[in-house]
Amino acid sequence: MATARKKQISLVDTPYYHCISRCVRRAFLCGQDKVTGTSFEHRRGWVEDKLLALGQVFAIDICAYAVMSNHTHMVLHVDVERANLWTTDEVINRWHQLFKGTLITQQYVSGVKQSKPMQNMLKDTIAVYRQRLTDISWFMRILNEDIARKANVEDNCTGRFWEGRFKSQALLDEAALAACMAYVDLNPVRAKMAATPETSEHTSIALRIKEARKARQPKELSPFVGNPRKNMPKGLPFDLPDYIQLVELTGRCIREDKRGYIENNLPDILQRLGICPENWLILTTQFRKVFHGAVGNSQALADFCQHQHLKKRATVSICKKLLA
Repeated sequence: MATARKKQISLVDTPYYHCISRCVRRAFLCGQDKVTGTSFEHRRGWVEDKLLALGQVFAIDICAYAVMSNHTHMVLHVDVERANLWTTDEVINRWHQLFKGTLITQQYVSGVKQSKPMQNMLKDTIAVYRQRLTDISWFMRILNEDIARKANVEDNCTGRFWEGRFKSQALLDEAALAACMAYVDLNPVRAKMAATPETSEHTSIALRIKEARKARQPKELSPFVGNPRKNMPKGLPFDLPDYIQLVELTGRCIREDKRGYIENNLPDILQRLGICPENWLILTTQFRKVFHGAVGNSQALADFCQHQHLKKRATVSICKKLLA
């Protein structure tokens, strides 16, 4: 039985989540039809463009993503604090980029004077919109519905395009976040779709490396702001050069003839997180296989399960083994 969405997402415990969607017509999300020879690779661009566009509308930052032939991976960060600072105009403007809104919101934008009851209704509507703009389920729904409609038009068919709802995993600490991001970024290398991270098209690591060569970070993605410290700006708690080096070294290790590479050149990020090289390779090649729920240290898992009223901590033993 599938776990209820409210049992998988707990912003009290973490704002970071790993989300996966898989196509019901597995071979034809972005791959090539072996029977007809028709290529659907262009759809990977659809997904990437829509994902990055939604990241500019929602109070949800994109930390990592990979658009594969039959599924998508993304690591998302929910920024409730930022959404709470938005004015009424900002909330309406963002929502109207997605939907036409209600008669009340349209009148507000047009400058129509509203009565007191209408103002109260507007206030309630804004509260709903603000909450939705921090909701991963709404984010994934809009992303997947848009791609499904375009694909169905192209395929001249109707019906489901995605396999039910998306799956999500809570990432409860820095080690889980780093491991999951690297796992996502290395998906094409692991699947032999690309030889190196920078040549893996439609991934966050390729976009980050492209921009890093210009001495900047992509504005569409959550920035790397360095190791945790006082008065820390919002962003990922790692150094960008360290992370890129780590992904590059890990990608080389995935090749059978390069197994000892990370161990001999242990990046600072692994030392700080306390993850040994052998465990790191397991994490970045088998993350979804070894973890089937929230991921983090023992205390973080205990807190998450308590807040979500979960009786079992299914991943506690494997977290202790691999994230230490």
